[in-house]
Amino acid sequence: MKLVIASDLHGSAAAVRTLARRIEEEAPDRIVLLGDLLYHGPRNDLPQGYAPKEALAVLNQMADFIVAVRGNCDAEVDQMVLDFPCMADYALVEADGRLLYCTHGHLPGKSPDDAPALPKGSAFLSGHTHVKTLEERNGVLFVNPGSTSIPKDGSASYAVYNQGAFTLKSLEGETIREQRW
Repeated sequence: MKLVIASDLHGSAAAVRTLARRIEEEAPDRIVLLGDLLYHGPRNDLPQGYAPKEALAVLNQMADFIVAVRGNCDAEVDQMVLDFPCMADYALVEADGRLLYCTHGHLPGKSPDDAPALPKGSAFLSGHTHVKTLEERNGVLFVNPGSTSIPKDGSASYAVYNQGAFTLKSLEGETIREQRW
């Protein structure tokens, strides 16, 4: 199974269009969106290309392939315009016999510092911090794809899961780091 994983799009149509090109190139089985899809939030400046209506139009074209969770900047009104469910606090995805726990990462019991108990060999996928992470802790792989629109570590990014390996990539598609289980 191949997944493209992204977080913290924050309504940047420019970033979403670029991500859509990467998705087309990657040809994943599913797209996992880890929250903060349309609104930039009160703590963030407007991202470049902020145009949530344009961003949602691009996302809705891929609705049949998207698994999404709610971020701290997502609201019920977002669900009214998006053609895929996006209001759950977490989602479980099975990939190649492994459990992927997907959440935004802002809630108690659902953050990298307060993660639920997961079996060894699982992965905990979250966003929220806008900082890329790819590290193993006690047999669980913690993955944060960073942010496509408001990176706080210097570069816009996303992640790819493919046959047991996670790869962090720049929004331009260049490999930053890869890790296998």
